[in-house]
Amino acid sequence: MKFKCIIIDDEPPAIRILENFITKISFLEKIGVFNDSLKALEFMNIQSVDVIFLDIQMPQLTGLQISKIISKDIKVIFTTAYPDYALEGFELNAIDYLLKPISFERFYQAASKVNIVPKREINSNKELEFTFIKTDGKNKFSKIFLNDVLYAESLQNYVCIHTAFQKIITHSSLKNVIESLPQNDFVQIHKSYVIALKQIEATDSFSVFINNKELPIGATFKNAFFERIDKNKI
Repeated sequence: MKFKCIIIDDEPPAIRILENFITKISFLEKIGVFNDSLKALEFMNIQSVDVIFLDIQMPQLTGLQISKIISKDIKVIFTTAYPDYALEGFELNAIDYLLKPISFERFYQAASKVNIVPKREINSNKELEFTFIKTDGKNKFSKIFLNDVLYAESLQNYVCIHTAFQKIITHSSLKNVIESLPQNDFVQIHKSYVIALKQIEATDSFSVFINNKELPIGATFKNAFFERIDKNKI
């Protein structure tokens, strides 16, 4: 399946980079490029669009204003030189936020989310729950879909959130991360690990296996963990 995408940006060098990246990804099809936000909106009124690579600082209408106007079915990936708008962008349900200059590796990560999102929507009748994790930089937050989280790992003064698609490191304690997660879906198995119950592939008396990774079960958490497991036994 190919996703029809357009670029809305008023910087020719940025447009050329995005066009080049799009040609390298088999499931993306570029159907339009616009440096005028109003013309882009007119185009979307007559043409089906799946994805927008959207600059924020635009004349007439900003990228944030455009994202409020368009159909919620259109996936938005912001492309901007300004990190200060990241949280507001994610609150508008953008699936990613790319900071210029954009590397192909980072672009591909964002595009891969486009390829996953429709499958989530088909398999769920309710809006997916998500949270924001503060990452590097004073004003940068990363959006994480809770359905994607495999486990969280304590790394001294940091926590690494392992998802199905990426690893996100935040300057926080494991305790703070636990408090932000749904208690019915996650459980602590070790002083250094919190896991998503539904992601467990197998378990024995000493370990839990998730995504081909073996995680230890700590003695302090063992009884509580297996009480949770017993509730789901056949």
